[in-house]
Order: sequence, then structure tokens, then C-alpha cells
Amino acid sequence: MAHQNDVEAILTVGGWTGSRYFSSAVASAENRTAFSEAVMKVVQEYELDGIDFDWEYPNKQGLGCNVISEDDTSNFLAFLQELRSHEGAQNLTLSAASSIVPFAGPDGLPSKDVSGFARVLDYVEIMNYDIWGSWSNAVGPNAPLNDSCALPANQQGSAVSAIEAWTQAGLPANQLILGVASYGHSYYVDKNDAIATTSPQASSADYASPPGTTPLAAYAPFDKAQQPLGDSWDSNAPAGVDLCGNSGSGGPSGIFNFFGLIEKGYLDVNGTALPGTGFRYDDCSQTPYVYDPQSQTMVSYDDAQSFAAKGKFIADASLAGFAIWEVAGDSRDMLLDAISSAIVKQ
Repeated sequence: MAHQNDVEAILTVGGWTGSRYFSSAVASAENRTAFSEAVMKVVQEYELDGIDFDWEYPNKQGLGCNVISEDDTSNFLAFLQELRSHEGAQNLTLSAASSIVPFAGPDGLPSKDVSGFARVLDYVEIMNYDIWGSWSNAVGPNAPLNDSCALPANQQGSAVSAIEAWTQAGLPANQLILGVASYGHSYYVDKNDAIATTSPQASSADYASPPGTTPLAAYAPFDKAQQPLGDSWDSNAPAGVDLCGNSGSGGPSGIFNFFGLIEKGYLDVNGTALPGTGFRYDDCSQTPYVYDPQSQTMVSYDDAQSFAAKGKFIADASLAGFAIWEVAGDSRDMLLDAISSAIVKQ
């Protein structure tokens, strides 16, 4: 179907819940050979144009029960080198997803030299989202473009710092893809903490607060014991057993997709905060926040303006492009159109 529509067919392997045994699969020469042969068999059987490896994360725990090893990153590189050497793999698009810092070395710290990956991978997709969430100490940006202008305590990483870290470690900018998010995280924030107590700094005309909205406080504290329910994709299922076999998991994730913020009455059909809500556009992270005073729910998310800012950054930094998690979270292609137009315009 993809080829019939002149679209490349690329398969992703792994993911948040699919990375438990990546480490084992590349741990020995025998395992690497078996894994690479299995990948090539799938490529040939389904006439794939590429494989994307979403290992979350080499030598760093993700799900909570992943197998990890201090040799993960070097073993991953050895596997990719073997895979690339296969007949038929020279023209295969190979990519890997990553957090905002380079793959962890044996010491658990970001590798200082990833130039070897530049020779075997076509692209690295930087997942610049989930930077702040329910695990944080305050309401912060889910997917900040920049944070160097924030207070030191609020500098958790951003697109700008991620590109700098990867390029300094030897991955050329034109092989980097910026991951962007069509969703945001929600927090239960008391009204007394949510509303700005001082006049906010004036924003540019492009980012003026919508009429009828109330200015919000920056990095507001929230109640971790009360996780709001997200949009229609979210679930309030009772606690059960998670994928690692731990009991007590369950409850809402609090995630709102962009379409979900429209669906739930935070934004109008054009993606603008509705009168009666609280709103803030953070000029540093280039991301918006919206607040419902009735449910006392604050959401850090991305809109067309923040996507346009990311598109301009992608063009200015000469990156390879963007990857979105996920396209179905958009509404009427507002986010996709904004970022694509900004890239083309530069």
C-alpha cells in the first residue's frame, strides 16, 4: 500500500514497552548475527525501505524492567555495523530514536563520541518530549524548544540543548530529526497557585494571550496525589498489574492530545484558548499552557505557534526534519501545517 502511493515503508522496532530485551539481542556476536539476519528477513519479505530502532534506552532504564548493560551502546553500534554490511542493506534507511542526550556510555553518562553511529545510521530522531510531567516538581514544558533562558532549576533539557549535545558528540545536524509532540501533560493545580500574582512580561504580538483568558503563573506547584483524567483516549481503569509484573498500576495518564483539548473545551476549533480559561505562552520554551479553573487542571502542550517556532528552528539549524508523536493527535492538520510551512518558509 505504501509503495502504491509513492511512500517509503519503514518499520519501527522497540518502543517504550518493546525495549525489554534489546540489550540481550545485541549482547554477543552470536545474538547480533541472529538479530541482523532476522531484520533482513523481515525487510526482504515485506519489501521494506527502512528500519527504525526505538530502544528506550541503551544502558539506561526505561520501562522499569528492561535488561540493561554498560556495554549496550557499543554493542548497539556493533550490531548496526553488521546489519549495514548485509547484502541489500546498503540502500536501506536505518534510523534510531533517542532521548535528548546521546546514548549512555559504560559510565551511564551521555557518550562523548557517537561518530560511529553517523557512519551506519541515516538519522537519529531526538524525542524532545516528556521533559516535564507528573514526575516533576512543578508544571513545566512538555516539549521545550529552549530552556537556556529559564532559571537553572528549570533547565531540564530542550531541543536546543539536545542538538548541541548530539552535534558536539559527532552526529552531524543534517542527520538529526527533531521529535515533536501533538500531546501535553495535565496537572491538578490549585487556583491560588495557577493564576499569576504579578503582571506577566509582555509577549510579542504573535503570542498575545487570547481575549478573555487569565494569565497563568510560571512553573506552578501541583498536587501529585490528584492526576486529572486526560482526553477521550485516556483511561481511568482501576489499578492492575503492569508489564513488569508490578501490582498497583493503573489510573489516568492525564495526557491531552491537541484534538482532545478542543474536544474537552479548553481550546476552540482553531486551537485558541477559550474565554474563561487561564493561558500562558512561555517565550523561553516557546510552548503554551492552558488552565480550566473549574476542574483546576493545567495542561502544558504544543499548538500551531509552538510548532511553527520548532519548524523555524529545524530550518535554521539545518536539521533533517521532524518526527511527530503522534500524527493522529493533531486536529485538522493544524500542527502539521504550521511546522511544515515554517520549515519551507526559511
